[in-house]
Amino acid sequence: MLQIHDWIRKTTYNGLTVQKIFKTENTETLLITLEKDHIFPEHVSPGDALLVMLEGSIKFNIQKKEYSINWQDSFTFPANEPHYVKAMEDSKFLIIR
Repeated sequence: MLQIHDWIRKTTYNGLTVQKIFKTENTETLLITLEKDHIFPEHVSPGDALLVMLEGSIKFNIQKKEYSINWQDSFTFPANEPHYVKAMEDSKFLIIR
């Protein structure tokens, strides 16, 4: 039942990738990789979310504001709020919602 997974470390950059790495009845965790200069197009989250930056740097655009999020930063944002992301360098981050 107990396992060590190394998906995050082994995930390479190829444009935009989204992987669901954990899910329960109440929460899910997504691993998102975004290659430099790629954009995660505008979308909404179905629930309030926590973004945890693992590698790289992104610009997070929400509510007509832009936030710079860098390695080891975290950022919270509300459900159903349109947002998009641009990678300033190859980036990996978790979305927990």
